[in-house]
Amino acid sequence: MTGPATISFEQVSVCFGNTVALDKVSFEVGAGQKIAVIGSNGAGKSTLLRSLLGLISIDEGTVSVDGESARTSIDWMQRRLAVAYIPQRPSKGRFPLSVKELLGSSRNPEVSLSIGHDLGLSHLLEQSVSTLSGGQLQRCYVARGIGSLAGGACALVADEPTSALDFNGQKHVAQLLTEIPATLIVVTHERAVANNCDRVFEMASGVMREAGTS
Repeated sequence: MTGPATISFEQVSVCFGNTVALDKVSFEVGAGQKIAVIGSNGAGKSTLLRSLLGLISIDEGTVSVDGESARTSIDWMQRRLAVAYIPQRPSKGRFPLSVKELLGSSRNPEVSLSIGHDLGLSHLLEQSVSTLSGGQLQRCYVARGIGSLAGGACALVADEPTSALDFNGQKHVAQLLTEIPATLIVVTHERAVANNCDRVFEMASGVMREAGTS
């Protein structure tokens, strides 16, 4: 895939036992569009992103990227190359890397290092990620995600990428994420991020709707 991708959810349902995490969710994100997903904890926001990446199983419906759905393990591996991911509360790892090594694991380490410098990580490059604060670790994964876009990914999904940052950090990361030439889905509670997006969706009890619609 080249260029920003179109992402489509069609009647997607995910259940965990008797709990419905996603309830027949349908929406489309146009190529290059930036959308924010808001809602309370437990509304299904993280499940939405994880279903796109194949990190959880979908019970019903399909999620496609540029019209292509994933069925096999190889398909899902290709999906995770096409769609970069900034996880919520990213792991420091059992055998932690240095900041430089983490940034170097993106699909374009040069860009990740450049974004890392912009985000104030230059003095931390030789430091173990296990020693970082939550905000510093988030900055690392933002830089890594943007580097993966520069390395060929056509979309980025981010799960609360600014939750551990101060107001200035939130504003800076919001600007970086919403100016990238790629499709973006970002789960957030932060107004600075949502206000920079093209559209805002609300989730509650696994149901999704665009903000401002009935």
